[in-house]
Amino acid sequence: MRETDTLHRFMLEEAGVRGEWVHLDASWQALLELHEYPPVVRDLLGQAYAAVALTAATLKFDGSLILQITGPGPVHMIVAQADGQGRLRGLARFRETPPEGATLAECAGEDARLMLTLDPGDGSERYQGVVELEGDSLAEAMNVYFERSEQLPTRLWLASGAQSAAGLLLQALPAEGGNAVTRDSEEWNRATILAETTTADELLKLDAGALLGRLFAEERVRLFDGTPVTFHCPCSRERIAETLRSLGRDEIRSIIEEQGAVEVTCEFCNAHYHFDPVDAEALCAPEVAQPPIPDTRQ
Repeated sequence: MRETDTLHRFMLEEAGVRGEWVHLDASWQALLELHEYPPVVRDLLGQAYAAVALTAATLKFDGSLILQITGPGPVHMIVAQADGQGRLRGLARFRETPPEGATLAECAGEDARLMLTLDPGDGSERYQGVVELEGDSLAEAMNVYFERSEQLPTRLWLASGAQSAAGLLLQALPAEGGNAVTRDSEEWNRATILAETTTADELLKLDAGALLGRLFAEERVRLFDGTPVTFHCPCSRERIAETLRSLGRDEIRSIIEEQGAVEVTCEFCNAHYHFDPVDAEALCAPEVAQPPIPDTRQ
């Protein structure tokens, strides 16, 4: 049986190249159940979903990695987020439906940007990299980002459909003893040429062992045990309350006077949070011990 909602790390041991393979199924369907997207927008978001899962897997961190595309085109925002525990979420915003077969550039528009933000999650400073969005596909745009932002040669391949999203990433191993694999090295070129023969259909339908065996039949491949990936939104009433407190007492009371309550809906998971006037006044109160606010999440 094909593995589902799994990420596998692997190594091409004689080439000095490592990689990641991911297949998203229930974790992808959980996102699609919350939002209705046209196929072009859906597939672009699915590719971003796989891309952020693959990229996060190359990092050693406990926070989150956020991939974001913004631009003036029909699809004006794509956001995908992964944390160090393999938990994913994402969303897309579009002004109009792009034509069938539209490229990434046609979807996002001119002067669009690709941004990757690493949030350590411990209150320390975020790291953010931004490049112009280049290429007809997200994989091409990500490869441009890696060329400009990463010291280690990195490339990826992405695919997405109505049922699943998947991807493959290759990255040169860090140098040991001065023998670094570079973008111009024979080992790296061979590995990427072989990976380039993969198709979207293979990414979506083959499991890790079958795909890697097909692509690297003459290489010595070490495939590590898979790790699960899931859809997860970390929003909570407490986090929303902290955000509201940051607005200030006057702003909170102004909303209550105008609307009678504060209503907040998470854009990622559609969870709804309701703060009535008593709840809101508790938010405005000085920082003293308060009784728990009843959870009215719907």
